[in-house]
Amino acid sequence: MSRRRRGAGLLGLALALGGLAAADMGRREAALRNQLAPLVESVVAAEDLPVGRRLRARDLAVRRIPARYAPVGAGVPATELVGQRLAVGVAEGGYVGPDLLRAESLVGPVAVRRGERAVEVTGAASPSLVVPGVFVDVLAMPEGGEARLALQDAEVLAAGASTAAADSGAARVTATLRVTARQALYLASLEGRGGALRLLPRAAGDHRRLPEG
Repeated sequence: MSRRRRGAGLLGLALALGGLAAADMGRREAALRNQLAPLVESVVAAEDLPVGRRLRARDLAVRRIPARYAPVGAGVPATELVGQRLAVGVAEGGYVGPDLLRAESLVGPVAVRRGERAVEVTGAASPSLVVPGVFVDVLAMPEGGEARLALQDAEVLAAGASTAAADSGAARVTATLRVTARQALYLASLEGRGGALRLLPRAAGDHRRLPEG
């Protein structure tokens, strides 16, 4: 076999192997995209933001990230953060959400709309997960009875670690929830029956109704 024919054969083999490698890489990238989907919008700092900064629209940017990696509260739009003050400093590109805002800027005269009530409840929960701006389900656990879903998809207006210790030693949170007047009466009736409550934070953007009972 001549040197020229041998070189052409090697070139053809190299091209074929390169094509196979490119096809394999394409399949891997497609599989990775499927694993990371769906994407959600997360608000980040457009520049370094100091503590106490009153947020302006130009201070914020929006990035799309996989939902599985999104921090709690990532679904809150940037428009709801503008005008609020930061409780901590945020580096450029860092996440900005309701849990990083000063508490006094979260609850005010416009926090509750007509027909709604702001109700304070205390239940077992993680203070790092139940923060202003997230939505929670409330699980009622009566003494000697079965746990049941008492409230779904309630917005947390304010929250903080409770000073009241649970018998089990589990962390407890006192949260102010946005509810309807009927829901407020129902929650008040639960407190009168004894038992305990558990607050279950929802994933960002998840507002599905679950079967009750």
